[in-house]
Amino acid sequence: MLNRHSGTISVQKPDFALRKLTVIISAALELSNRKGFQAMSLRDLSHASGVSMGGLYAYFDSKTTLVNMILSEVTAATQRVLSNPPDTVRGNPVAHLRWLISTHVRMTEEMHPWFTFAFMEAKNFPPEERRKAIDSEELTEGFFKQVLEDGIGMGAFRTDTSPLLPALIKPLLQDWYVKRAKYKRRSVTIDTYISTVQDLVESACLAERSATALTGTKS
Repeated sequence: MLNRHSGTISVQKPDFALRKLTVIISAALELSNRKGFQAMSLRDLSHASGVSMGGLYAYFDSKTTLVNMILSEVTAATQRVLSNPPDTVRGNPVAHLRWLISTHVRMTEEMHPWFTFAFMEAKNFPPEERRKAIDSEELTEGFFKQVLEDGIGMGAFRTDTSPLLPALIKPLLQDWYVKRAKYKRRSVTIDTYISTVQDLVESACLAERSATALTGTKS
């Protein structure tokens, strides 16, 4: 984030700027996810972070800029992580699909406040920032769309797989971080959630499962 927004951040000492930026963003996410970004004032953020109002303006000039900084990191993380599958899944659409689901859920677990912010606050963003939030969701859908298309072409997925499936996968991924408390009450572990989503998605597209269902046999 520090490198990406060097044109906005005026602090010249990288180590100092990184420490302060970490404190500021952590406080902003905590406040936003607790009381809402719209309700959070920069004075609230100053108090929560321990950084003066003048100090805050050394990192961003408005709440809109702050939104852009956070959204840019969510999008960048999604692009960086999901676009780099291990060699063990490349060329294997089924393994790649399972990897995408697992990796996305685990990524949002690690960046829970960031993704919760992007999802919960999107409706309150200014139009341009709302568009960026939507673009970030479509970026994720694009990875699933591509692997499903590859799988159909290779015969791993059914030719009648719905083109809407990538869009339907996204809410399943979001449910883990948006409604985490629900799964915690039910003692659902992250591994259980991942495997359940993987099985559900495969039931909608896997060619082998279609054949098994028709013959009543297992391979």
